[in-house]
Amino acid sequence: MSDLKFEPWNDPKAVPLISFRNVTKRFGDFIAIDNQTFDIFEHEFFALLGPSGCGKTTMMRMLAGFETPTEGKISLAGQDIAPIPPNKRAVNMMFQSYALFPHLTVWNNIAFGLKREGMAPDAIDARVAEMLKLTRMEKFASRKPHQISGGQKQRVALARSLAKAPKLLLLDEPLGALDAKLRQETQFELVDIQEKTGTTFIIVTHDQEEAMTVATRVAVMDHGQIIQADTPDRIYEMPNSVYVADFIGDVTIIKGRVSPSDDGYEIHHAEGLPPLFAKSNLSLKNGTGAYLAIRPEKISIAAEQPSSARNAIKGAIQDIAYLGNLSTYHVELPNGTIVKAQATNNRRLANRPFTWEDEVWLSWTDTAAVLLDH
Repeated sequence: MSDLKFEPWNDPKAVPLISFRNVTKRFGDFIAIDNQTFDIFEHEFFALLGPSGCGKTTMMRMLAGFETPTEGKISLAGQDIAPIPPNKRAVNMMFQSYALFPHLTVWNNIAFGLKREGMAPDAIDARVAEMLKLTRMEKFASRKPHQISGGQKQRVALARSLAKAPKLLLLDEPLGALDAKLRQETQFELVDIQEKTGTTFIIVTHDQEEAMTVATRVAVMDHGQIIQADTPDRIYEMPNSVYVADFIGDVTIIKGRVSPSDDGYEIHHAEGLPPLFAKSNLSLKNGTGAYLAIRPEKISIAAEQPSSARNAIKGAIQDIAYLGNLSTYHVELPNGTIVKAQATNNRRLANRPFTWEDEVWLSWTDTAAVLLDH
């Protein structure tokens, strides 16, 4: 969202648009959603993110009305939605396949739901024109779906979904069929359209980059539970568990035992290697097992031992992933642990300072790594 103060989830007075209260969904003995309570607010672009089988699609299908909770209650705008059939809910769903009618033009695809509702022809004309303009599809109004590209089909499906002005739009892996570059462009278009319409969007995706790009908040799911729901920057910088840290982006997880220090904890991670250090608000007893999560871009790589860093370890480069603007170095420590460090390629490849088998020093600041207890 463009408004930096848009954080209704931090406002105790804000009334949620959607409330899940102790919602469980079982299929026989299988628990798809496990006793979940959370809120989604009006104008949010909320992402349900997780691997296949984590429960994100079941969550969406319950909102759409294709499934009902086994236990608990889902409310939309203060109303229990369980008794309301799918076609009577102020909810629309856009499927991955787009499900456009092949025999109808773009204009008629968008108008279809409005005609079924018996809207007056003039009002239909005005609404379809508005949707075509919103999705930049005015020039293609008279074409059939087979005469337009994948990205354009996606925009028609979006226009059709928004034509009835739903309170809530559900997007099920909406960009799955697009190639990588078009996918990236369309992510920004989706955000733009969501901001212009003010409709609440919920997107289901297994693509972490997509979730981080479009969402106001991301809910990372596993085994029918939301493990952490927060803004993309907090999910990345302040994961609440090893699962979330590992699921989002690239990370090195170092396991060890802690001993409290003046302003944080020392992490004893390997025999014969100096302890690492992290500032943390966790309350951990001496000797407790814990995990240090460190992102590769927060690690400096150097030929010489840095003089001032408290966190400095020596290793040998085992692998280099060249990504154009960046290189990721896989550095093996004496105990066999692999640490990933990233550096920008601001020189030509021939002038790169490090190569395979080189011994290097890795270092990072006291606040760069996150200490996790599970």
